[in-house]
Amino acid sequence: MAGAGISTPSGIPDFRSPGSGLYSNLEQYNIPYPEAIFELMYFFANPKPFFTLAKELYPGNYRPNYAHYFLRLLHDKGLLLRLYTQNIDGLERVAGIPPDRLVEAHGTFATATCTVCRRKFPGEDFRGDVMADKVPHCPVCTGVVKPDIVFFGEELPQRFFLHVTDFPMADLLFVIGTSLEVEPFASLAGAVRSSVPRVLINRDLVGPFAWQRRYNDVAQLGDVVSGVEKLVELLDWSEEMQTLMQKEKDKLDAKDK
Repeated sequence: MAGAGISTPSGIPDFRSPGSGLYSNLEQYNIPYPEAIFELMYFFANPKPFFTLAKELYPGNYRPNYAHYFLRLLHDKGLLLRLYTQNIDGLERVAGIPPDRLVEAHGTFATATCTVCRRKFPGEDFRGDVMADKVPHCPVCTGVVKPDIVFFGEELPQRFFLHVTDFPMADLLFVIGTSLEVEPFASLAGAVRSSVPRVLINRDLVGPFAWQRRYNDVAQLGDVVSGVEKLVELLDWSEEMQTLMQKEKDKLDAKDK
């Protein structure tokens, strides 16, 4: 399970943090409160603020970091049953984790849906519009096209319900960089069998790690990337990580040229 804490080291700004560039960019719209950009009623009245955020987070602006590549290495080693992420930045995909190993619980920019005729499109189709500060419209019915990000009050993606079979099967749970405050995502931490160790790598003790500890819980508190590095060292995977990260960096460099 991963949250925003694995993406801040990539420079992804938090739209709620005063002082962040993104927050100031949004201020010009006089939003009643930051969360309004994820409310459908507000979106239909004024989609501009959401697309300001979309422009910032659209795939291609940021790169995965050490924590993402650790999860990719777990996959390469055949150890990753599934990665449940709260993040909408798509960095798990960029790190090379295949979509079938991912549950993007709060949605993705990889696909988009027309809000009127409900046609589905690849997110890439509207990249040009979003980068040019234009609100994307459906080529068929001209309705506003919304990336498949989950807004407040919307259903979570169907794939989220894989947790019903995934969590009872897992034999280890990592919880990395999340405050475990947003439901129903947060409750998943309690869905593994009680004999299964849960490893928290996070700034603070959160959720059940704080108020319902199990005898086999492990918490590595502090900086998330340092916590992951510590684990990689203990596993003796440091060299493999360096090789993987260099290979992936070269790939992204070539793509950016």
